[in-house]
Parts: sequence; C-alpha cells; structure tokens
Amino acid sequence: MAEVSFYILPSESLHDRHLFACKLIEKAYRSGSFCYVLTDNAEQSQAIDDLLWTFRAGSFIPHQIYTGEPPGIAKDGVYAASQSGTGAAIAKDGVYAAGSPGANETIEQVILIGSANPPEYCQKILFNLSAHYPEVSPKTERILEILDNSETTKEAGRDRYRRYQKSGMPITTHKNW
Repeated sequence: MAEVSFYILPSESLHDRHLFACKLIEKAYRSGSFCYVLTDNAEQSQAIDDLLWTFRAGSFIPHQIYTGEPPGIAKDGVYAASQSGTGAAIAKDGVYAAGSPGANETIEQVILIGSANPPEYCQKILFNLSAHYPEVSPKTERILEILDNSETTKEAGRDRYRRYQKSGMPITTHKNW
C-alpha cells in the first residue's frame, strides 16, 4: 500500500510550489528513485519541465514530458526529443536508444512529467501536482502531494486526503517548508 506525504507550503505562490517540487524531485533522483510527476495539463507539465532545467545551477535531472509514448532516449549524451517533439532527455554514454536492447532499463531512469496516467514502469513514486486524486496501482509505493497555501489548492488537497484516508493509506503531513 502506498504511503502518502503532504507538504503544505506557507506561500500561496504557484512558482514556489513548483520550485519545491523540483527540489524534492532532485532529492528523489539523487537517491536513485525515478518518478512520475502528475500535472493537470500540458501547460503545467511544460512549466515543471522548464523549471527542472533551470531551478538550480549545475543540477542535472534527466526528465521528459510524457505524452503516452516511451521516452525518447539518446545515446552518448545527445539531446533527443520524443517522437511527438515534446520534452527531452539526455542520456549517459552507452545508453541505448528507445526500442534498442537495454532501452527499458534506461527509460526507467528518466523522470517523467505529464497529465496522463503514469506508464506501468514509472509508478513507484508519484508526485501529484494535479488537483485530482491519482490512479494508484499496486506498484505505487509513495505519493507526494505538494500544496501551496491557497484555499483552492488546500480544498482539493483535503478532498484527496480524505480519499487516501478511506483507502487506508498511511498519511504524513509536513507544514511550513
């Protein structure tokens, strides 16, 4: 059963919320965890994608916008866009292109961002930045909910909290980050 963590920020700023999400995503990536970032729409996905490139000087987190297709993975550090032209991932030397032998292991090492349900291989850790209750699979181990202090965000968060609680998931709340 998934463990749920709510992070309630003191600010009402959407930018602060996204920035905090990037810091947690980086922490997860550095610990060897690869995750899916669930958003409400393509615009929010693009905002997180852009911020992951720029939020901290010298930081690198391989990530890509997920549109329902496997990530476009490059070989030998080449920039690669997905087949639909959205998102990008930069791979390490020796990483295979999508569809090649070894690609599945590589695809699982990319942080995916999107408003669609996460692909099966990317359900272990879910960052929920959307306003809705996520589809939770048996593979999901952790859900991170990041809320700003606006009433709209908190109200949607309360609704999800109650649903997680009804599902019997253990919940931890962190305030004033």
